[in-house]
Amino acid sequence: MLGSDVFEVLADLAPAGGDRELDVSRGGQPLAWLDDAERVGRTKEANRLAAIGALHREERPLRRGWGFLVGRAEVEGKQRKIRVPLLSQPVQLERALFGYRIVPAGDVEITPLIGDRQLAAALEAAPGLAGPGWLDATGTKAWLWSAAEATGLPVDAVATGRRAPTDRVVLVPQAALFVVRDVFGAGLADSLRSWAGRDLTGTALAAIYGGHDESEEDPAEVLSPLPLSEAQAEVVRRVRTAPITVVSGPPGNGKSHTVVAAALEVVHRGGSVLVATQSPHAAEVLAGLLERYPGPVPVLFGDAARRESLAAELTAGFERGTSDGELRADAEAVRRARDRVREIRSGLESALEREIRAAELPDWEPQLPGLAADVPGAFKEGVDLERAEARLARGGLARWWTLRRLGQEKSVMKALKAAKAQQAAARIAATGGTDLDPHWADLHEAEQALAQAVGEAMRRQARSEKRWDKAARRAAAELAAALRAGRNRRRELLAAIEAEPLVRALPLWIGTVADVEDLLPAAPGMFDLVVLDEASHVDQVRAAPVLARARRAMVVGDPRQLRFVSFVSDVDVADVLARHGAGERLDVRRVSAYDLAAGAAPTTWLAEHHRSVPHLIGFSARRFYGDRLDVLTRTPATERTDAIDIVHATDEIAAVLEIVEKAAGARGIGVISPFRPQADALEAALVEAYPVERIEELGLRVGTVHAFQGSEAELVIVSLGLAPDDPPNRRRFVADPNLFNVMVTRARRRLVVVSGLSNPDGLIGEFFQYASKPLDKADKSHPQQSWTSELAAELDRLDVLTRPAYQVGRWTIDLCLGPDDNPIGVLCAPHPDGPAAHLARQRALTQAGWRLRDGFASRWNNDPRRAALELRAGL
Repeated sequence: MLGSDVFEVLADLAPAGGDRELDVSRGGQPLAWLDDAERVGRTKEANRLAAIGALHREERPLRRGWGFLVGRAEVEGKQRKIRVPLLSQPVQLERALFGYRIVPAGDVEITPLIGDRQLAAALEAAPGLAGPGWLDATGTKAWLWSAAEATGLPVDAVATGRRAPTDRVVLVPQAALFVVRDVFGAGLADSLRSWAGRDLTGTALAAIYGGHDESEEDPAEVLSPLPLSEAQAEVVRRVRTAPITVVSGPPGNGKSHTVVAAALEVVHRGGSVLVATQSPHAAEVLAGLLERYPGPVPVLFGDAARRESLAAELTAGFERGTSDGELRADAEAVRRARDRVREIRSGLESALEREIRAAELPDWEPQLPGLAADVPGAFKEGVDLERAEARLARGGLARWWTLRRLGQEKSVMKALKAAKAQQAAARIAATGGTDLDPHWADLHEAEQALAQAVGEAMRRQARSEKRWDKAARRAAAELAAALRAGRNRRRELLAAIEAEPLVRALPLWIGTVADVEDLLPAAPGMFDLVVLDEASHVDQVRAAPVLARARRAMVVGDPRQLRFVSFVSDVDVADVLARHGAGERLDVRRVSAYDLAAGAAPTTWLAEHHRSVPHLIGFSARRFYGDRLDVLTRTPATERTDAIDIVHATDEIAAVLEIVEKAAGARGIGVISPFRPQADALEAALVEAYPVERIEELGLRVGTVHAFQGSEAELVIVSLGLAPDDPPNRRRFVADPNLFNVMVTRARRRLVVVSGLSNPDGLIGEFFQYASKPLDKADKSHPQQSWTSELAAELDRLDVLTRPAYQVGRWTIDLCLGPDDNPIGVLCAPHPDGPAAHLARQRALTQAGWRLRDGFASRWNNDPRRAALELRAGL
């Protein structure tokens, strides 16, 4: 299906408009009137709001409003209570000496009740809007009255007090604090139809819906300032050219890490990247991760507090961009650092290859006399065995001449292998054995130097003279003005900026899926790459305009976590698809943006898990991911950590409060529930029990499972909110595999599940049984190689705690020695799969925090007693 046709279908399936919020105090939410719009005293109401803000700091629920419409009116044939601000802004309350400072945390927004966007933009352009003292400024009341009339509500007077009438609507020209729980995006139907007539050839959207030819992969080595696994490096390689790159993996498996590496790679190659997330918090997390590595300054274009600092930086201007000569010097520095890494790796691979060959010598020794007689040339002193083998492999005259010189053809290959083993053993004996420990340190140092050189080159290339030409500087100045404008005005200003020089100068943009369509110009293929994060949680209606803005897409998600919620009926879907002759891929109820991409391109699976101790991830690893995870957090200390507690309580809220109180040393506590009413009740209890200072000290947060997707905490307390006599549908809701998977994988160190159920069945029962079973004991497998077995026996005699064949993810450590809290791993022989696998194991385990030592027999002339004494001394 063509992209324009897709938009016609999606427009017919999109909501026509968002829910109109008419009462910000509904459901008993607080509304605190302010005498001063910039600060508030420590009243009981303010303390409650500050506590709510701290408990939900990632969601930023606090709003400051100016100019409220209050009262009652008939709206769409129903009497409605009205409590709505004409202007609002996300804020945080910061503790001060005598109260709280009200600190902006996002955009000043005019009420969406004003449907005329041009009028809204004109109103937002008023000088000093919502600034300090604005409510008392000349002209403010006239502005408020104009905005009130533009809402279409029957406002008939300006109130002199704050009391709400019961028979009409009045304007209260004051400020207040309130809480926003759920934010519904505006309708997309009209916006989607505006895309329907555009040429979308060559965009990521056309590739996903219309099919695409597989592009030729760029085989160049991946160099990144971030440490990458093999799978992550493969993703970075694919995004260079692939129209669609799909990435999947469980929680804690480095998806965000991969997004950052891919974005830096594309920008470094001269491209531009748009990262679209589900929430402002997710956008800020990625921006924070980017700040840890050198590279381009990301533009957070949506509701983000960091935007002001970028606007200030752009207004200040930049010095002359990096010259071509300086870029060449950076490239030369990267080349030298890369060559150093290659040199060390080559030496290590050669040493490992000698160990492998020398280990084969005992098998060849019985055949050596016969092979030497048949192929004497292979055993002559000074013969180049590698060259002889290469000439044989080439064939032709070279092969004939080599065979003539060396002897009988049938024995030549055996003789070469035997001679290599003999030569390797002699070389090792002459050098006193293989000791690679100093070379591993050199390699780690060289890799760090390479990452630093690559990062510096990326940072300077993003500010190159070619990127920052006259047109780009002008576009950057225009962007600074747009970032400081109100939301509606910003949309107009961004649309007027020439896209090509703008993204050339500022190639990395981050915002929410909703903000992409609401704020960015509707320019097909504006970016080289779009990253759609948490794509299983994004429906096609919201994903399509994002995909249309780039030429290639990287789609990241986990189909085993929470999915999007669709309010479109099956009947409507069937009717629209039949009317347009569209296929089932456009079933917006069931097919997420991730599902769509996974059907269009191969998926790269990220297997390495780095977040939770093994006990916390074990259940999901088996139950939801088929044991496809490499849990790199396994150590002798963590493998025995019982990290899950099941607390049976009839009063779950009281039990949660008791657990929080006992977790005095914790820093980072998440309290979650599958049910919104239960989460609200937990919030009320925590606000009542703890002042905001204590909430901040504990890093305490509360919310539903849906609110916690994408988040984590050291300690997570789950209140199931289930009673024994609850109807079956409540248990089915909690036992939904996607929700349950998210719920039990938010903790890094400890999970406590509070429940009124004593013996549940189904998925909940399975988890309770898993949590109550004794942990598996450490692997007691015995080493297979004789040297490893002899060394382990000697270490046992020296009272060194020894764990043979210790598994960490997919890797095996031959011997794990020492105390649980500070072990070392000893590798007694090269990896069975060869030097490349040995280096990969060394890097993965070192990055996971392991201390490793080589324990090759040749290092101690095959004397396990000497080896054991030296290893014990190093503990």
